[in-house]
Amino acid sequence: MFQFSARLAGAAVALTLAAATPSPAQQLELKLMAPAAPGGGWDQTARSMQQALVAAGVARSVQVTNVPGAGGSVGIAQFVNGAKGDGNQLMVNGFVMVGALAMNKSPVTLEQVTPIARLTEEIQVIVVPANSPIKTAQDLAAAVKADIAKVTFAGGSAGGVDHVMAALFAGAVGADAKKINYIPFSGGGESLAAILGGKVTAGISGLSEYEGQIKSGKLRALGVTSEERIPGSDIPTFKEQGIDLVIANWRSVVAPPGITPEQRKTLSDAVEKMVKSDAWKEILKQKGWEDAYLGGDAFADFLKKETVRVTDVLKSVGLVKS
Repeated sequence: MFQFSARLAGAAVALTLAAATPSPAQQLELKLMAPAAPGGGWDQTARSMQQALVAAGVARSVQVTNVPGAGGSVGIAQFVNGAKGDGNQLMVNGFVMVGALAMNKSPVTLEQVTPIARLTEEIQVIVVPANSPIKTAQDLAAAVKADIAKVTFAGGSAGGVDHVMAALFAGAVGADAKKINYIPFSGGGESLAAILGGKVTAGISGLSEYEGQIKSGKLRALGVTSEERIPGSDIPTFKEQGIDLVIANWRSVVAPPGITPEQRKTLSDAVEKMVKSDAWKEILKQKGWEDAYLGGDAFADFLKKETVRVTDVLKSVGLVKS
């Protein structure tokens, strides 16, 4: 009887200790870099991760730091050189960094980081003013093929996702991408004013940027860059209009170089748990972000292919020398 009671007591103590001991993920104290100024997309992603990782009990604490400059080139250099081998550090990045590194001829590249996961993506759209004679994507394609220099595209910074998309559109319809007439704007308000004022032929941006003006009838959406139509939307894809144009402005998270396979697994598992948490799903809903989770080797493969694609496009428009 005494032995049985002792065994019961021992089991109870073991269970209590197990319950009181946090898992390795819960013991994580992470540093998360946003390689941009506060307020932008990467900063919002980093702070949303901070919120979700802690709320879901995946990490004990997450410290976010901002290192702005040159489309993320300054941040990644600091990250690669200063966080090497540190299994408690992560950095948010995305599509824009791919082009920025190529254009800035950065000695530090995405090949040096440890890929963890793609998190979100935003589908792109091309719009024209409601009174534009261009009614469809094929109308725009015809104008581009007739005289590409006369067709002006408004979008974000040179070399960014909007610029790359303009070049891809030209190439997809059989025009010379080197001759695209792309006008970069520093802010969405400036580009919107140019589009509505008829100062440019068409505008390119993430769908959420122009969604209000599209719904109000001020802008006409010619097409979206998704593989299939967005649920609940009547905007046709470029693919269904015979134009092979699929692209998304994705955001991801990476770890430093030199970490062990065990450290990579711990970080990958932590991000996967975060992505599956109710806290993260609620953030996606609030922000209007599309879940585009892709982890492990699949993300590493995607990152390599996307780097090649973007660099080739930037070479085609003369922003990067061959």
